[in-house]
Amino acid sequence: MGRAFEYRKARKMKRWAGMAKAFTKVGREINIAVKEGGPDPDYNPRLRLAINNAKAVNMPKANVEAAIKRATDKDSSNYEEVTFEGYGPHGVAIFVEATSDNNNRTVANIRHAFSKYGGSLGVNGSVDYMFERKGQFIVKKENLEGDLEELELELIDSGLDSMEVEDDEVTFYTAYEDFGSFSEAMEERKIDVAKAELVRIPTHTKKLTDDQVEEVVTLIDKLEEDDDVANVFHTMDESE
Repeated sequence: MGRAFEYRKARKMKRWAGMAKAFTKVGREINIAVKEGGPDPDYNPRLRLAINNAKAVNMPKANVEAAIKRATDKDSSNYEEVTFEGYGPHGVAIFVEATSDNNNRTVANIRHAFSKYGGSLGVNGSVDYMFERKGQFIVKKENLEGDLEELELELIDSGLDSMEVEDDEVTFYTAYEDFGSFSEAMEERKIDVAKAELVRIPTHTKKLTDDQVEEVVTLIDKLEEDDDVANVFHTMDESE
């Protein structure tokens, strides 16, 4: 098997790993959601999603409540969503999503990572067009009842674009603009979503050698280690 396939498997296995990092990410999601729409999840869909994602990484209820309370404090940090675009080694396009309360710090850290590990930070729009933004909903198979094909047909009216079935989970994809309505459809059907988020899927990918893959992975890993970084998307081919 190639390094790209091994990398894909490793990323899947560590989806819920790195508890401290996961808690930081969810805590910032909660902060932004509360600042944007208030502390009551019944009237704040974005906060409901953030709380659901907190459950997915086993964040204790007390931590969630504390994060909501902190976000309501007018003196608490205000996190902003920022993005960075550039290229990694061997021409692989990289798109970074971050949440920051200090933009200068975040910019410096991201630029340093790109520069040190063989990449180059570009300007906004330099690689964005290479990705399609979609909603992604991950559901454990055990939480789905009935025939999956019938469910797929039912959910098309709610914005379902495609569905991927794996051994123990099902992933549903929607168009960016249908993310909210699809989330409501899942709530109405009482389907327990393990994780819901907006992702960027490359419209084309680049095949690399094993050694080249390792260089790109090193840069991605360094970016993901930064507490300000929420997601890193790329155009490297991860197939066998």
